[in-house]
Amino acid sequence: MTLRSALLIDFGSTYTKLRAVDLDAGAIIAAGQGPSTVTSDINIGMDAALADLETRMGGLPTFDHRLASSSAAGGLAMITVGLVKELTAEAARQAALGAGAKLIGAHAYKLTDKDAAAIISQSPDILLLAGGTDGGNEETILWNAQKLADASINCPVIVAGNRVVADDVVEIMKSANVDVRTSENVMPEFNVLNVEPARAAIRDVFIERIVHAKGIDKAAERFDAVLMPTPAAVMDGAKVLAQGSDDIDGLGNLIIVDVGGATTDVHSIGDGKPTAEGVLQYGLPEPYAKRTVEGDLGMRHNARAIVDAVGAENFAAEAGFTAEYVEALLQNIDADVERIPETEAEAMFDSALASNAVSRAIARHAGRIEIKQSVTGPVTVQYGKDLTTTGTVIGTGGVLVHGHTPEKTLAAALYDDRSPESLRPKNPTLMIDRGYALYAAGLLAAVDKFAALKLAHNSLTPLDSTNKETTHDRPPAA
Repeated sequence: MTLRSALLIDFGSTYTKLRAVDLDAGAIIAAGQGPSTVTSDINIGMDAALADLETRMGGLPTFDHRLASSSAAGGLAMITVGLVKELTAEAARQAALGAGAKLIGAHAYKLTDKDAAAIISQSPDILLLAGGTDGGNEETILWNAQKLADASINCPVIVAGNRVVADDVVEIMKSANVDVRTSENVMPEFNVLNVEPARAAIRDVFIERIVHAKGIDKAAERFDAVLMPTPAAVMDGAKVLAQGSDDIDGLGNLIIVDVGGATTDVHSIGDGKPTAEGVLQYGLPEPYAKRTVEGDLGMRHNARAIVDAVGAENFAAEAGFTAEYVEALLQNIDADVERIPETEAEAMFDSALASNAVSRAIARHAGRIEIKQSVTGPVTVQYGKDLTTTGTVIGTGGVLVHGHTPEKTLAAALYDDRSPESLRPKNPTLMIDRGYALYAAGLLAAVDKFAALKLAHNSLTPLDSTNKETTHDRPPAA
């Protein structure tokens, strides 16, 4: 019987990573990687990764599917422009992050000439222009479209605002020779989110334009398609894993924490509505699939920022080092951001960095509750997403997969009774994506959802749950 297989590719910022998958078993056959060479010739890194994979497999099969995602060259740089910061501007931000973008700017209200010039200077890959509910405010989105056109915006613009004036906004953009697309309004009614159509439009632009800009089309004949940015592939893998299929149960509400060298990303699947009686939700409803990116919580590019956030003395005491030794390790990282731990002490240092990154990233992603005074007395108000009943927390990224204390690191995501206002998960199962397969499952879901679900399940390894109750062995919520 001929092996049915797929090749799943991630063109990353540092490495081109490959996963060969048995479609019937839903299992990784082998993995390979090579350097990412997007700035020169992407085929060089692809050749190295394929050679590595071929060596591990003893030859390459004829793959049924060859699918790719990319976070190369810093990912998909995006700016959003909306009307009210807490409403359409926030809806636009959620659409951008959920599509796998790297948000480099977010604006609300009417743009000034200085705002427009600043946007141009940032050279975004895509701009998402929102504003107004359908039939609501028309003036602001028209004003902002004209400001951007006058400033000679030179990236694709997706219009996802008040549908009544969408055609007029498109005409303004076209008059300035802008590549403009329309999508459904990200907030068609007050307090109603509709981000999926905009996310789809962002992915379309990524495939059409950004793949070429990043040089990935130089290897186009070697795979079937680049489907999406890598963070969006991880999100799709998370949704498949949460929802399951007719034949395989899903895990239900879950969180994925991806600790990387430059950022810590958090994905949550679930409606996030209040779980306690009498709690009132404030603001926009939370998206079912939510992603946040913490650009100051990277293990290498932002290691010093993590230590500074904790306080050098506190961090040293927590890690069991002297402040002088912590500084020496930080200097080593500053000199070589690709450095991997070479000693037991360096591995312990990385674990302490990761625990603090996880704790802070989850605290920012999760919602919180506050007691407010009303005319009828005190009320409990929820801001953001309630994650307290989340059933599974999954860790991915090198420090969690290869680290010495993944249980303790991932336990830093959990509810802490020293920060009772933070709605972090209370008693989930902790798991590790040891095969780095969630991006692969997300890609595979586009062509074979059943195989994708099996792959996601097979990639996860449960961790020792004893740490779940040890709340005081980890840093408090930020």
